Amino acid sequence: MNIYVKRIYEDAAAGDGYRVLVDRLWPRGIKKEKAGIDKWLKEVAPSTNLREWFNHEAEKWKEFKTRYYAEIKDTPAFEELQAEARRHTTVTLLYGAKDEEYNQATALAGFLKKAIHKQKP
Repeated sequence: MNIYVKRIYEDAAAGDGYRVLVDRLWPRGIKKEKAGIDKWLKEVAPSTNLREWFNHEAEKWKEFKTRYYAEIKDTPAFEELQAEARRHTTVTLLYGAKDEEYNQATALAGFLKKAIHKQKP
């Protein structure tokens, strides 16, 4: 299984596999018919309070990941994302943030990989 992270502003590619938008808000300037997404799973995005607190500040990254995982670990949305990842060979998590290193999709990809690995026999 492959899990990738990509800005939604980048063109869709055949290698993206199943494309899931993981932002709570629809990205500016992107038309829904041209987004090339298979699912918009906004419920798996960080809460507005957490997102605003984090503000893509690198020094808050470790604490952000801890708080973010605590928010989503037992939610139906995260369970749904895990199920989608098991159903598809390749999943690409899409996000709109300018910061390509410190964003929720990158954190989420790490959580997802660990969750999937943990459930394998």
